[in-house]
Amino acid sequence: MKMNGGDMTELVYLKNDEAVCSSLQVAEKFGKRHDRVLRAIDNLLETLPENGEVSKMFILSKRKAADGQFHRMYFMNRDGFSLLVMGFTGKKALEWKLKYIKAFNQMEKFILERQTQAWIDSRKAGKLTRKAETDTIKKLVEYAQAQGSQHADKLYMTYSKLANKMAGVSKRDEATVAQLNNLSLMEHIILCVIDSGIVAGKHYKEIYQDCKKRLETVKDLAYLEQSA
Repeated sequence: MKMNGGDMTELVYLKNDEAVCSSLQVAEKFGKRHDRVLRAIDNLLETLPENGEVSKMFILSKRKAADGQFHRMYFMNRDGFSLLVMGFTGKKALEWKLKYIKAFNQMEKFILERQTQAWIDSRKAGKLTRKAETDTIKKLVEYAQAQGSQHADKLYMTYSKLANKMAGVSKRDEATVAQLNNLSLMEHIILCVIDSGIVAGKHYKEIYQDCKKRLETVKDLAYLEQSA
């Protein structure tokens, strides 16, 4: 999910229908050692009264490090994040606090949007378009194999990545209504270009380039709709 040219999910995740961030990420963005961030969270948990609200603020988890070992980390909601970074000072810390506040606001706005009928309808319509596109790519796979391709089965992923990139979507279930509509548009264009390319007898690689050019042509218009 994009946020003013950046990806909102680089800062805030959607986890169990709640906006959260991770201790590892906070340590990286604020220039802190992760073990010290963990210690700060531990101190908060020791100080705060034990109740249901506090238990929701910080959720203990694990991550797999480069050495193959599992190390602990925390996910935290907006309240937990606010408590943790309250003591972080300096200009850079303030800049990141503002970025996180904006990311939390946008993710929480999206969570509400995802409950609307408009989002549900767009998601359903997108599934139908995706199925039609997949059926068309299946024909392209067979077409490419007939032209000698040894890796035609990878075309499913290739075209999926292309459509997602052009629509600004990383995960469909975390896309806004506008992004879902843009993605459906991109996938509809892809299936049309593939069909016409096969009929015209084009090489499967040329068909991909045609799709890419066509999507690039409409991408700016799609982003205008997304930001409206």
